[in-house]
Amino acid sequence: MKSLEEKTIAKEQIFSGKVIDLYVEDVELPNGKASKREIVKHPGAVAVLAVTDEGKIIMVKQFRKPLERTIVEIPAGKLEKGEEPEYTALRELEEETGYTAKKLTKITAFYTSPGFADEIVHVFLAEELSVLEEKRELDEDEFVEVMEVTLEDALKLVESREVYDAKTAYAIQYLQLKEALQAQK
Repeated sequence: MKSLEEKTIAKEQIFSGKVIDLYVEDVELPNGKASKREIVKHPGAVAVLAVTDEGKIIMVKQFRKPLERTIVEIPAGKLEKGEEPEYTALRELEEETGYTAKKLTKITAFYTSPGFADEIVHVFLAEELSVLEEKRELDEDEFVEVMEVTLEDALKLVESREVYDAKTAYAIQYLQLKEALQAQK
């Protein structure tokens, strides 16, 4: 089988930011021709599907500047240097919602846009939730509204495009499938 790999010939960092770094790479394609790749480097992120004992999903509503609109999402956030995804998941759940979880299970991890970025999102199911006595502080530039919704209402939020991001849509569909499989038993 022929190799599909691209060989990096040169690499230049053209931007270094708080969240991402941007590189332009000169590559040699499998057919020997040259091309350029613009690559976003991201430290990775977590997303938390938090479900109460009553079956409600904890979600957050927030304005997303790149979209110029407010959307509904599951709690999520960027991995800080040296943090394990499980730690970040609990931290983000606590900061954004005021809840913590006794049980945290990794559902999956996926790349968001592998055509130009290396961001990986680790998705967790948080169960056995309790409200923190003292809510952790949000980041100073973060403003969210916490919501508790049923699975049925979450599916309606996807349909109405109030949920408009892949990680949240994936998590809601995961929960829908999980509940359907449990109902068959």
